[in-house]
Amino acid sequence: MADLFDRQGGATVFTKINLKTSYWHVRIVEGDEYKATYMIRYVSYNFLVMPLSLTNAPATFCTLMNQVIREYIDEFIVVYLDDIVVYSKTLEEYLEHLRKVLA
Repeated sequence: MADLFDRQGGATVFTKINLKTSYWHVRIVEGDEYKATYMIRYVSYNFLVMPLSLTNAPATFCTLMNQVIREYIDEFIVVYLDDIVVYSKTLEEYLEHLRKVLA
């Protein structure tokens, strides 16, 4: 955590984007759905998308986010589990960073 805060030195504008519900958009590899099966009284359910409670789901999601926005990591973005922090020194720089990310 200290390393993450060190990267943001001098920044005055921050935005935290919480991606907690985005876990539900990551597809489980076809053929591995049985690994996320759960049963209730008379029925079994197979997840097709990654549930938050699945082992290694947070690490898998964090790795995915790092791959998607890798060109901006440590420049003006930090990813930690299900949060993305966009940081900048000025408001003008911040708006430019958001344009890059959202483009």
